[in-house]
Amino acid sequence: MKVSLTAGLLISLCLLLLSASGCARKANRTTKVTVAGEATTRVEPDTATITLSVLTQSAQAVTAQQENARKSKAVADAVKAASASAEIKTSDYGLQPQYDYRDNRLPKIVGYDARNSVIVTMTDLQAVGAVIDAASGAGANSIGGIAFNLKQTSPARGQALAEATQQAMNKANSIAQALGGRVSRVVEENEASTVGGGVNEFTLSQAMTTDEVTKTVTPVATAPLSIKSNVQLIVEIEG
Repeated sequence: MKVSLTAGLLISLCLLLLSASGCARKANRTTKVTVAGEATTRVEPDTATITLSVLTQSAQAVTAQQENARKSKAVADAVKAASASAEIKTSDYGLQPQYDYRDNRLPKIVGYDARNSVIVTMTDLQAVGAVIDAASGAGANSIGGIAFNLKQTSPARGQALAEATQQAMNKANSIAQALGGRVSRVVEENEASTVGGGVNEFTLSQAMTTDEVTKTVTPVATAPLSIKSNVQLIVEIEG
């Protein structure tokens, strides 16, 4: 009798443990879902970049190179004088021979072209026009264009990212609620941001004389930038 009672207790205990284990597994059931959020905000630019080039030509390579060096230094000095925030970085330099291919003869070197291109980055946007004028007056004879952008540390980037993330989390919480569970954790996060607009093309008119360039104040107007942030989250929902 005692044996049967003991066996029954053991069986009951085993059934209870199996039931508890099954309930725990059911309670800890999780589901992974992928959600995405997108946010766009518009903000004024805080940085401008200008591409400037100095091209010189001469029959002798050393003369073209030396003349280019002189003018390039004059351009750099003029840019720094026009804007204290300007940073200058060389983007390209080349010294190339020019050939005469006429009369079906073997090519003959008739001169040399020296080109020094720099990128000017500045935060004083009110001085962009003055920098262009100063560079042109000092010898820059090619201006590729102006691009307006935002620093990587701009609060506007963070704002767009935060809004996109909140939108994604709202979707995750809605899905979890519909499934009768809750978001337990974020497993993976991916984000990307793009900045649109802010590029102005500018070409120095070849018809303008040096005096006219010096007297003319180049008008440069900035436009708001569009910052678009996309966030993708993989979340774990506990049911």
